[in-house]
Amino acid sequence: MNYVLTNGIFHTEEGPVNGHIIIEEKQIAGINPGEYTGPLECHDLSGHHVLPGFIDIHIHGGYGEDFMDADLMGLHHLSQSLLREGTTSYLATTMTQSEEAIKTALTTLKEYHKQQSEEEAEMLGIHLEGPYISEFKVGAQNPQFVQRPSIDSIHDLQTAADQLIKIITFAPEVEGAAEVLAEFHDKVIFSMGHTVAGFDDINQAASNGARHITHLYNASTPFAHRQPGAFGAAWTNDRLSTEVIVDGIHSHPAAVNIAYRLKGPEQFLLITDAMRAKGMIDGTYDLGGQDVIVKNNSARLADGTLAGSILKMNDGLKNLMAYTKRDIDELWRVTSLNQAKALGIDDTKGSIKPGKDADLVVLSPDCNVLMTIKKGHIHHFN
Repeated sequence: MNYVLTNGIFHTEEGPVNGHIIIEEKQIAGINPGEYTGPLECHDLSGHHVLPGFIDIHIHGGYGEDFMDADLMGLHHLSQSLLREGTTSYLATTMTQSEEAIKTALTTLKEYHKQQSEEEAEMLGIHLEGPYISEFKVGAQNPQFVQRPSIDSIHDLQTAADQLIKIITFAPEVEGAAEVLAEFHDKVIFSMGHTVAGFDDINQAASNGARHITHLYNASTPFAHRQPGAFGAAWTNDRLSTEVIVDGIHSHPAAVNIAYRLKGPEQFLLITDAMRAKGMIDGTYDLGGQDVIVKNNSARLADGTLAGSILKMNDGLKNLMAYTKRDIDELWRVTSLNQAKALGIDDTKGSIKPGKDADLVVLSPDCNVLMTIKKGHIHHFN
């Protein structure tokens, strides 16, 4: 599986390279300007943009599937489908449900992780969104199953998941939160969300090891000039990276632009927070045991509460370019490199560099996915 991608604009950490890259044995072997003149098979990219494959660290499902279904065949279908939007890696994200349902999902994800194919988007691990959240900011989570965190409960869930839990979304103000943060902050990423914590509480948790904000602007305390809230802490604390759902529905485009200006290209992480209706027609779908009505590109509970998104990663990047008026050579980092660095896997993923996995996406000027490459395997979508 050795070949060359030629006549592309390859966006690297050092800047764009107009030329070709050599793929050898599932990895990037070389990046060079100009034309390729060697013996390997060439794939002409017609001058299109080439980015590292997208890494979605907060996704509940899509294409009719949900990680809480605990369905191995469904997981394969979802992972194959994610390649269509340029996503080559992801964290399977769970919901606030019963302990039994969560453990069943974790056990199934553990089994899937052992058998996943190199020709599918790669499950890197698990994002546990809840149940350790505030009952006062549940959003579309089920308040019936909100729990208080404990060291024993996290040990139990990690055992069920075979240590695959990489991110835990939690409310830092609830009972038990400080203890689990102290115990596990160097083992998993604690991301603050679904919380009523104020500015000082968020900053204190960041000082104690919390590193992220879950879907900034949603299900947390807003900014006011005398009470800066979670938003103000997220904007101004350099210890904190911020997830943002860039669909134009969860947050106003101007609010997205503000977050990007304040966090910059190193601490802004584009996510989808997508649920099973992504890639499907409008209708009613299940999310965590609750009906979600999908209409006009939004997913909501019957009372109007936003319930995840139907956003695709390539569309999120297209939106971010429009909202911030920045170009793709600056913004590609928020779809891959920042996520790889956060997860500690930037030695193999997250940028186009010799020695890294051949996980790539080829985009048209309007961010349509033309080709996705996973571990060197080429998938055409034009």
